[in-house]
Amino acid sequence: MSVASHVEELRKKHQNLSDAVERAHRTPSASDQEIAAMKREKLRLKEQITRLAH
Repeated sequence: MSVASHVEELRKKHQNLSDAVERAHRTPSASDQEIAAMKREKLRLKEQITRLAH
């Protein structure tokens, strides 16, 4: 897998997590811990994308 394709996969995962966080904010049953975990994972992915893209 090339670096560019790996970065693209990470971007897709990041976008999917963004969508999931949005849905969770609209869902009363979603816990704050669950949302926080998704946000931490989003940040981890973003940092990895930044590191690989530069």
